[in-house]
Amino acid sequence: MQSVVRQSNGIYIVDSGYGGQPRVAAVHFVVDHGRVAIIDTGSNASVPHILSALACLDIVPEAVEWVIPTHLHLDHAGGVGSLMCALPCARAIIHPSAVDHLAHPARLWEKTIKAFGLEQSFRMYGRLTPVDEDRIIASRDGMELPLGDRVLKLYDAPGHARHHIVIWDECARAFFAGDAFGISYREFDVSKRSFVFPSSSPPQFDPILMIESIARMVAHDPEAMYLAHYGKVTGIERLSNDLFRLIHAQIAIAQAARGSGLARHVEILSGLEELVREENARQQWALNEEISLNLLRPDLCLNAQGLEIWLDRLHDQRLLREAAMREEMEMDLAEVAAA
Repeated sequence: MQSVVRQSNGIYIVDSGYGGQPRVAAVHFVVDHGRVAIIDTGSNASVPHILSALACLDIVPEAVEWVIPTHLHLDHAGGVGSLMCALPCARAIIHPSAVDHLAHPARLWEKTIKAFGLEQSFRMYGRLTPVDEDRIIASRDGMELPLGDRVLKLYDAPGHARHHIVIWDECARAFFAGDAFGISYREFDVSKRSFVFPSSSPPQFDPILMIESIARMVAHDPEAMYLAHYGKVTGIERLSNDLFRLIHAQIAIAQAARGSGLARHVEILSGLEELVREENARQQWALNEEISLNLLRPDLCLNAQGLEIWLDRLHDQRLLREAAMREEMEMDLAEVAAA
């Protein structure tokens, strides 16, 4: 039976089974007076696990009102279309810039194939199923969703992705944070003391926006964060300070890298691995360095790719600024000459 862990305040953590590995990606249920919101969906292969979890909790599909992917990355939203086919009364809520991708996923699928190849894309995600446009609602910053006797409030949280949203549950005093508050695998817990690591995966990572989004969440004084990777974390002030420190450390690693292409990627990845070694000592994990690195290596590879794209974007922006400055100077000189 698929793992379902009950929390307080009508919250359930469901293991999505993403990638065939346990406790890698979580789906969260919020249940109130028989009405249900599902936050994140995993991939197509996760849908049977979600439906099994609903059945395990004696929840009929018609009770699900909201399906809320925090963002469009396919480990969070790849299963939305297939899941919506099984939930006749549900509506999907997503950032407005991602609505068209849910309704018409062909372009998203093309990008996935370009990134992973056709065979691996099918193996990881299966073919994406479109969602009927009349069942999709574009989120708004501060938007409130009724659920039973409680209200879920949606906030924009760019940084990991420009179209990322987070969900505030006042009843639980907790955020469902997707990837906006980093990743935290339970294998790294020490005496129930969690660890977080920022997720800078491609293609839209922006460290300044990420820091602002984290600070905005922390300002609500949450008692807990529910992360897609993986589950519930507490001690939010300590964890947020760790995230701020580690975001700055990742940026320093990226900016110190030289060259381009594979050489730059290897240098950034090596720097991230050294950062994990330092955290191993700082956090006093029970895991040795080799096991820690093996558990985090897929995320570190994605982080390195995201940092590289961020560096390239900064470079392009600098070239545009320099070109604009040259054009302005040439115009000024032309005006002086004409006078």
